[in-house]
Amino acid sequence: MYLGIDLGTSEVKAVVIDSGGKMLALAGTALSVSRPHPRWSEQDPQHWWQAACDSVAALRAQLGEAVFGEIRAIGLSGQMHGAVLLDSEDRVLRPAILWSDARSTAECAELTRRAPRLHQLAGNLAMPGFTAPKLLWVARHEPQIFARTACVLLPKDWLRLQMSGQKISDPSDAAGTLWLDVEKRDWSDELLEAGGMQRAQMPDLADGSACAGTLLPQVAQAWGLSAQVIVAGGAGDGAASAVGIGAVNPGDGFLSLGTSGVLFVVNDRFRPNPARAIHAFCHTLPQRWHQMSVMLSAASCLRWFCRLCSVDEKTLLCEIEALNQDQLDNAPLFLPYLSGERTPHNDPYAQGSFHGLAPEHERAALGYAVLEGVCFGMADGLDALRVAGAAVSELSLVGGGARSTYWAQLLADVLRVRIVTHVGSEAGGALGAARLAWLAAGGQEQEVCSKPPRLTVYEPNATRHAALQIRLQRYRDAYRAWPPLFSDVDVQ
Repeated sequence: MYLGIDLGTSEVKAVVIDSGGKMLALAGTALSVSRPHPRWSEQDPQHWWQAACDSVAALRAQLGEAVFGEIRAIGLSGQMHGAVLLDSEDRVLRPAILWSDARSTAECAELTRRAPRLHQLAGNLAMPGFTAPKLLWVARHEPQIFARTACVLLPKDWLRLQMSGQKISDPSDAAGTLWLDVEKRDWSDELLEAGGMQRAQMPDLADGSACAGTLLPQVAQAWGLSAQVIVAGGAGDGAASAVGIGAVNPGDGFLSLGTSGVLFVVNDRFRPNPARAIHAFCHTLPQRWHQMSVMLSAASCLRWFCRLCSVDEKTLLCEIEALNQDQLDNAPLFLPYLSGERTPHNDPYAQGSFHGLAPEHERAALGYAVLEGVCFGMADGLDALRVAGAAVSELSLVGGGARSTYWAQLLADVLRVRIVTHVGSEAGGALGAARLAWLAAGGQEQEVCSKPPRLTVYEPNATRHAALQIRLQRYRDAYRAWPPLFSDVDVQ
């Protein structure tokens, strides 16, 4: 059996699969985000470790100690771009700065100036969410901490350090730092120097399907496992979700509705297109790359709205499904930019807002606007991918949002592509991490990375698509009218 651990922003999720790929158990432990200043997002890495241990304990309880003890390998998936700063004794120097943190706008401009070949080597624009600008911010605002920084680890790789004592990352996660030569799949001394860093501060690199250590004896004992259990290289959450859904060959793609929203297409070569804020990253499997459009707030928008209205998601979705067509067509518009936006705007100042509110609008109409606004953000991302050369007619749906049949059909209608859910779709990166563990333990890619059985297929409705295009255009017009209002937001 194989264990996959996915370190998300709102949850650490863990799954166990057997040697036939069947999911045997699933558990999760919630996380919270600290926002001490506007546009800051931080977490305490110790909370990640405790959540991982709690999730593993829950799996162990579900399966029983004897069965759980048969696990042969562990894979890791995690939120990308986060910066965990360690001193020379591997002590965490400050809270981890997350992918959704937008404080380093000025440092992005500085990095672009310092590294003339940034776009050519890294394949991406400098955005505040990426790791390198975060370290420039630390150097400027927290110089004493920067001076003590002996190593920078990405979130999942800090978990690996606790599990195995090894400082190792994989190319898919490392590609999100702006320190990697993405085509060569190796650290770039040129980009590191531009960011004020050195290769000695970077972890080693291993493909996601490779063996990258074994469990420390004390961790093995605490978890009820053998100290010979392999820890695989793992992947950033997007690439791990791709492995979980079987998107491993050129042309394969998926849509992820998690805290953020991702459209992911596999390539057989490095195909950067930074002009449209498309991400070009390494896949976690050897000699493959991928293009990705990213919106910073997706399913998190629905969670935010439910919390604001003191309603659970199931109740709200039932209310939305009861709306008639006239109520849908006249619902307000929602801009889902609660944490700024990446593709296609690269706008850290963008903010969420409702447009067109009227006295007759009830909670359900606003809830529908939230679902629709996320779909419209995905439509912007898909357009950018198509301009970059991606041909997309079908997308697998993964992540927490995959649980909603209503949202899945709305995505199909807005994007005018076939949306497919699979058995285990909701497990997302955790399932992919477990598959990478299986590969590291000797599994064959053709068997391990097959597409899971289809659960439901959502065909786009052409009539509904045409009607939604009118609202999509209004949504885009609303964004273009608003950015100047937010460009002077103070960030400490």
